[in-house]
Amino acid sequence: MHDIRTIRDNPAAFDAALSRRGMEPQSPSILALDEERRAAIHAAETAQADQKKAAKEVGAAKAAGNEAEFERLRALVGEKKAEVADMQTRAKELDAQLNELLMGLPNLPYDDTPEGADEDDNVEIHRWGTPGSFDFTPMEHYELPAVQKGMDFETAAKLSGSRFVVLSGAVARLHRALAQFMLDTHTEENGLTETWTPVLVREEMMYGTGQLPKFGEDSYQTREGWWLVPTAEVTLTNIVNGMTVDEDYLPRRFVAHTQCFRSEAGSAGRDTSGMLRQHQFEKVEMVSVTHPDKSREELDRMTGCAQGILEKLGLPYRTVVLCTGDMGFGARRTHDIEVWLPGQDSYREISSVSVCGDFQARRMNARFKPGDGGKPGYVHTLNGSGLAVGRCLIAVLENGQQADGSVLLPEALHPWLGGKTTLTADGELV
Repeated sequence: MHDIRTIRDNPAAFDAALSRRGMEPQSPSILALDEERRAAIHAAETAQADQKKAAKEVGAAKAAGNEAEFERLRALVGEKKAEVADMQTRAKELDAQLNELLMGLPNLPYDDTPEGADEDDNVEIHRWGTPGSFDFTPMEHYELPAVQKGMDFETAAKLSGSRFVVLSGAVARLHRALAQFMLDTHTEENGLTETWTPVLVREEMMYGTGQLPKFGEDSYQTREGWWLVPTAEVTLTNIVNGMTVDEDYLPRRFVAHTQCFRSEAGSAGRDTSGMLRQHQFEKVEMVSVTHPDKSREELDRMTGCAQGILEKLGLPYRTVVLCTGDMGFGARRTHDIEVWLPGQDSYREISSVSVCGDFQARRMNARFKPGDGGKPGYVHTLNGSGLAVGRCLIAVLENGQQADGSVLLPEALHPWLGGKTTLTADGELV
């Protein structure tokens, strides 16, 4: 959400920042609505002052025995009272319209966020590892003999429809081991606080992190009004919703392993095979709440946390900065980490780490009190996958595949698998 005072002070800069996202100027309609709202507030205040003045004069006219003046003033009090009520109602309506308009506008990109139209304009900033060479044609994860017993899309379709999977046996254990490995690494080495949160949230929590009002079709809502979280970003970030914390509370660094639910609206026909794009999946999510002066530094730290998981697993990846046309609604700058998938012969996103500045904090009214006693300010928030568990499973399977149909598992995972090192072509851990 945006500060109306900043837009009033420099509408040209606001429109210029939005234009980098491919948007037309918005300040004229915003300021016109704001001016009408302020005029209604002023009219209500003026009428209220007139009402109070007339109310005081009513008693004096009554005491003086001036019946005509008494009746006139009493009528005036009634008129002004009605006028105040009308203007206050109008001001509230205009305030709601302005709030809705501002809620629907994306965050402003940082000046150093690359400008561009789509993913072709993203800028690579880091690459790690070399994709392995195979003396056979590598398969996609769902084609591997090793997963045929433990990755069942047919039963999932019977149970729930397309874009679901049933994992069992060794594959389910491998999936669980990956999540536990990520959590333990983030808590023991990266200093994050493990957190367990609900996956059903109130509507205002979805507004707080920016999933609503614009992207409701991307998520699921229950008949009771709760929303299923598309990511634990929603719950972890909203921990500070409505709070004013002391400066020494910051930074707060959370991590949670949760189920996530997405309708995948707009992705018809994309990644329909396998586990890459599912309606229900698991993710280990990182969220940081920081002092405004520390958020850009925190973006690099969080990016390193996600990259470190892939490096421990020996999975080649690259990191790109998303351009303005490919960046998410609430972000000012985003680092996407893309893991190498030999079955697709391409890099695919496995983590997206974003700094949101005070965009979400304004929506949540999350502030901090400076240690020097100054005026409270808005915190900054960041979020990122550390990592998407299903996609990490895909990467482990595809990068470790052998000519005999088995899969060699990363050494870093062995302690979480009871010392097992291989997923055999028959789907057993040995």
